[in-house]
Amino acid sequence: MNIRPYTDDDFEATVTMWRAVMADTYTFLQLHTETEDRGYFQRVIAAENDVWVAEDGGVVVGFLAMQGSLVDRLYIAVERQAQGIGTALLDHAKAASPAGLRLFTHQKNVGACRFYERRGFEVFQYGVSPPPESEPDVEYHWSPGGS
Repeated sequence: MNIRPYTDDDFEATVTMWRAVMADTYTFLQLHTETEDRGYFQRVIAAENDVWVAEDGGVVVGFLAMQGSLVDRLYIAVERQAQGIGTALLDHAKAASPAGLRLFTHQKNVGACRFYERRGFEVFQYGVSPPPESEPDVEYHWSPGGS
């Protein structure tokens, strides 16, 4: 597996993988159309973040998007979860922001909460995601020395 900067050539594979993960994971949210997601990825995720992809055998199997110390997105292909890819991308984020990281996830995304907590992230606060989701979320923080 290789972690490298995202390029425009990765768009189709990355968006396809991202949408599949969202359909599998976010059964509690009303998902957007493919056209909306493609536009959002280009206008917001790729434009406002540093994005890295994890690829294996030339296939995109995950991506990480960061704004400074904020992990904005971390997605791993459904069929490749629990194989160390998410940990590798999170380790990449920790190396990019060694003073600490923060991120948000939905409280109902129990798998993600468990994943982050097992990798040293601690609950900072509970809240509600902004509209249109308006779902209970949790903000996590990681610092190199823990608490």
